[in-house]
Amino acid sequence: MARNNRERTDATRTALLDAARALFVDRGYAETATPNIVAAANVTRGALYHHFPDKKALFTAVVEREGAAVASEIEERSSATSSARDAILAGAAAYFDAMAVPGRTRLLLLQAPALVNEDQVESTLRSGLSALLATSGSLGLVDPLTVLLSAAFDRAALEIDRGRKRSDYEEAIVTLIDGLVD
Repeated sequence: MARNNRERTDATRTALLDAARALFVDRGYAETATPNIVAAANVTRGALYHHFPDKKALFTAVVEREGAAVASEIEERSSATSSARDAILAGAAAYFDAMAVPGRTRLLLLQAPALVNEDQVESTLRSGLSALLATSGSLGLVDPLTVLLSAAFDRAALEIDRGRKRSDYEEAIVTLIDGLVD
């Protein structure tokens, strides 16, 4: 059965995103040329420029797709909990799991910090912190704590990616979270 135009369009876009992701992870953004991307995706240069105006737009789309996958994992796992504390800790574990996907830490934390869809990830963390701090009278600190904890999670993901013991960072996160409500 022949594929319709929408299916072909989606398949071409996915092939470009997948090929670009692999090359950006392997070579880095600066060292990846568009001819390499189209060759790896097995599409024409015209197909690339039909979907993306330039390499930067393609890179942004790759980063956004990766960021959305991380945010989705966090949201799914943290929403299935019974307390704000458990939601934050489940979200932290989900973040570390999501960042363990090969190449993701390099893409999101090393190559594209200005382009990462932090709003999705941070909004989930902000919501969890608001619920956690609601009874402590510290709601005025939710925004700065969101920024600081987000940075802590990113740094932990980088260290875990470098081979450090994940359980140590998870224990440190528990200590941080529990310290917020003591």
